[in-house]
Amino acid sequence: MRELLVGTRKGLFVLRKARGSRGDDSFEIAARAFPGEVVEFAMRDTRNGRYLAGVTHGQFGPHLFYADDPAGAWQQAEGPAFPASLNAAVERIWVIEPGIGDDELWCGVAPAALFRSGDGGKTWAPVQALWDVPERAQWNPGAGGMCLNSICPWPGDRNRLAVSISAGGVWLTDDGGKSWRRGVKGLVPRYLPEDARGDTHAHCVHHIERAPRQPSTLYMQFHGGVYRSDDAGESWIDIGTDRGLPSDFGFPLVIDGHDPNRAFVIPLTSDMDRVMPGGKVRVYETRDRGASWHALAEGLPQSQAYLTVLRQAFCSDGARPLGLYFGVQSGEVFGSADSGHSWRTIASRLPPVVSMRCA
Repeated sequence: MRELLVGTRKGLFVLRKARGSRGDDSFEIAARAFPGEVVEFAMRDTRNGRYLAGVTHGQFGPHLFYADDPAGAWQQAEGPAFPASLNAAVERIWVIEPGIGDDELWCGVAPAALFRSGDGGKTWAPVQALWDVPERAQWNPGAGGMCLNSICPWPGDRNRLAVSISAGGVWLTDDGGKSWRRGVKGLVPRYLPEDARGDTHAHCVHHIERAPRQPSTLYMQFHGGVYRSDDAGESWIDIGTDRGLPSDFGFPLVIDGHDPNRAFVIPLTSDMDRVMPGGKVRVYETRDRGASWHALAEGLPQSQAYLTVLRQAFCSDGARPLGLYFGVQSGEVFGSADSGHSWRTIASRLPPVVSMRCA
């Protein structure tokens, strides 16, 4: 891992390993971009080294920028933006994900829509078929707006894609986005009255991730529930109830790219009390596909720490052992270089952290 890209409410911070440090837990601020602006999401496309950032300006709204050097000049992309015929405007850029094709990128925005770029992020076009699904009229925004927040390509197959929408469920395509179908079987929206759950389209999915070495396996953090799919998102199995989690409410989710049986979540107390349960900062790990969960807490605050972590603010570096990093709304960034067995504070006194990505 070269660096950590930390999106905050007051700009983008690039954290790099400090010179002369021996471990992976000593970082310094190497660059800052977009001072004073909300950086909703930032990532580095490892295929070409290009950096991309979704930035919301207080006056001029959301825009996407790209650069070869985060400390240098950033250029504004053409889009994502809706054509005038759709009578819609992008409210927020939630996620940017590399596709399978050369220079292909996907972008999820609010109001829930998917955009595609075929030139490395310089220009963007909406995926019209997802915008046109008849069920859209029945979707409802969550507390963060009606957002498309996760994008999961299928390794080696550019036509297969899964996306999640709050609150519109999981949507699947096998033809590159020309047609879409819902994948919500097994999800239980306990935030609705029981008699309203059967035919609802208000499935509030917070985050999904695909296991790259077993792409039919996906994990989900739901609005009150943790789930796994073994059939590429067609149906879902509850793996959060009575299995060791203090709460099944939360936002972020990370999987081990080397092991489809292994995933990590950071629970919050509830949808009405979005802080760490009991004032203890803990990451929970499963090594058996959600049959059981156990806490990873060594080095993390374990008293009077009522912190909040957002859905995009948790990432892994894909290394062995796995590096794990998350940032919180109080401005700290915590990291582990040994798969979560021990943790350190690698940055503090930053603005509220909105997103984290390993680059």
